[in-house]
Amino acid sequence: MEADAFSAAARTGNVARLYDETAETHFRKLALEMDEETYTHGELRDRSARFAGGLRALSLKPDDRIALFLPNCPAFVVAALGALKAGTPFIPMNPQYRTREAAYRFDDADVAAIVTDDSLRGTAEAAVDGIDADPIIIGCGDDWDEWRGRDDGDDAGRFVPFEAVDDDPFVADRLDDDVAMQPYTSGTTGEPKGVLLTHRNLRAQSFVGFERTALDAEEERFLSVLPLSHIAGFVNRTWQPLVRGATVHLRDPESWNPEDAMATIESKRITKFGAVAAMYVDIIEHDSFGEYDLSSLQESMEGGTTMPTAVQERFEAGAGVELFEAYGLTETGGGTHAGINATFGPRRGTIGQPFRATDCKVVDDGNEVPTGEAGELLVRGPHVMAGYHDRPDETAAAFTDDGYFRTGDVVRRDDDNYYEVLGRKSDLILTAGYNVYPREVEEVLHHHPDVADAAVIGVPDDRRGETVKAYVVPTAGSSPDADRLREHCLETMAAYKHPREIEFVRTLPRTTSGKVQRFELGGQADD
Repeated sequence: MEADAFSAAARTGNVARLYDETAETHFRKLALEMDEETYTHGELRDRSARFAGGLRALSLKPDDRIALFLPNCPAFVVAALGALKAGTPFIPMNPQYRTREAAYRFDDADVAAIVTDDSLRGTAEAAVDGIDADPIIIGCGDDWDEWRGRDDGDDAGRFVPFEAVDDDPFVADRLDDDVAMQPYTSGTTGEPKGVLLTHRNLRAQSFVGFERTALDAEEERFLSVLPLSHIAGFVNRTWQPLVRGATVHLRDPESWNPEDAMATIESKRITKFGAVAAMYVDIIEHDSFGEYDLSSLQESMEGGTTMPTAVQERFEAGAGVELFEAYGLTETGGGTHAGINATFGPRRGTIGQPFRATDCKVVDDGNEVPTGEAGELLVRGPHVMAGYHDRPDETAAAFTDDGYFRTGDVVRRDDDNYYEVLGRKSDLILTAGYNVYPREVEEVLHHHPDVADAAVIGVPDDRRGETVKAYVVPTAGSSPDADRLREHCLETMAAYKHPREIEFVRTLPRTTSGKVQRFELGGQADD
């Protein structure tokens, strides 16, 4: 199904109608598969519509919030599509959250319902007990009847099995500017903020999926290993393929295994695969890399953090497919740039070019900088959020007077309009008056054979103000030596950029989207 094949009715209002038209065209094709549970597009359309009817029967109204506190599973997809159809904005939540983190989001969003499962029921219940609300809890799993058995007295009707949220099919009328989903920022620089993504925002991201593909929908098979709680995992790796009419082979990132991923690509003849940089490191470092047939891949994408070119080169050589980077934020509803749609194809070390929907500027102190100079990336377009939930001051601060969103990322643009991400503005290291971008130092370190992974931060220094420190994960079997790595850096870059301190660690702390949590670095020395 092509982008221009959708009816006028599906191009406005409730974005779920886009998927329903796809399902009508690809009714019998496999849409979703995980752990032997499958849905065709027709079955997914019908079950999600009945879930929407079930939410209405539970007295949820359009604009009531529903939290999806689940691991990757088909129920997450059914509930998300059902919430869209019901007009109840859904909040995708990381299943790794503890009670405090879950309670914060339940309370901030004033959720009317929570969908969770057996593995998270204790956390969900404790979180609800800590807030001034009484949401309906919808439970998935074999042990749900035991939990529901406590449903008596004042809690009557509070617990509902997932299977029971099933009523007459329903699709609510929605406006383009109504909120469709409310993911939360990671909260690495303050309290997490609810991001208001509208039906227009999600529709714009839907068509991005058509822009960057040459395969017929019947041929497209995605392996989706990113968390559905993350914007890329849901929007770019699941929603876009489904609207396109593709098949999504869903996997749980918490049980990530690089050999299982390669075996799935071979056995399912996967055509499109997306992962974070750390997963690609796992693949190329695995003993079985090169033993599996990955020739079915037509597209291999990395997003969430910058991809070291050394890792990219090794993956491409072993897998026989170009690996491209993509870029986007929760606030942009998914991708804004990608190498796959670029005029001259992917270019190593860059995130490619902007999608047609993305209007960009690169600025320093509000003024656009010349090509080749570093500055903050600003973006504008129909996919950019409406704002932050209940935070008018922070919403206003996030946008320029002419409507551009301030990404907080420092980039450099070349003459061909390819963008290179240098790092976060907040990560910039100022040493003896010189600016050092961690990405550049990390790139150099990754090209040393003793380095499997690396992260760079600034640390206090009496003389320079700050100095550069690197945390390095050694490759298996190597004998890492800090002096040797420093010499490698000094041969490749200006002396003020090289890491004067190097600490070897077993792993780097990362978010579920693959970003290094620089504020958590330290105390990990491999003693």
